Amino acid sequence: MKLFAKFLLITILGWKIEGVFPKNLKKYVIIAAPHTHWQDFPLGILVKWIHQAPINYIGKASLFKPPFGFIFRWLGGTPVNRSESTNKVQAIVNVFNQNENFVLALSPEGTRKKIDEWKTGFYYIAKGANVPIVMATLDFGKKQVKIAEPYYLTDSMENDFKHFYQFYSGVKGKIPENFNL
Repeated sequence: MKLFAKFLLITILGWKIEGVFPKNLKKYVIIAAPHTHWQDFPLGILVKWIHQAPINYIGKASLFKPPFGFIFRWLGGTPVNRSESTNKVQAIVNVFNQNENFVLALSPEGTRKKIDEWKTGFYYIAKGANVPIVMATLDFGKKQVKIAEPYYLTDSMENDFKHFYQFYSGVKGKIPENFNL
């Protein structure tokens, strides 16, 4: 899969990748942004295959129904029922705590639609599981995926978010008007 993914993403589609996912960490949260289009998902899967990284993700439960739900599970997905009022953050923290190795990728926006500010679930998941955050861009403007070094959260959520926003500053999503920091 690695060679196929590399051929497709880099040779055919003309994307480049800067940085790598940490091999020495067993647990971390990846925030991939911007998430403005369905094409972000296959792009992320290709990057996962190129890096041969054991990355998991969560998705709306309807994606995991037959006839194609098994594909999303095979790709590392876990369904989440967004209509239930359960404590999803704590449930995901529990998954981190119950596994020796677990890497979770998610979109800090929580949607492909235009938003004014990021959701905070990813932050509280990383904080609760005591794991670092690895930032990854999906920059359609430069056709580049940029992967940052692990970032260990501080005691200042405001400063942490400034750090995140600075990393994503100037990045263009597939639908640029849906992402502006």
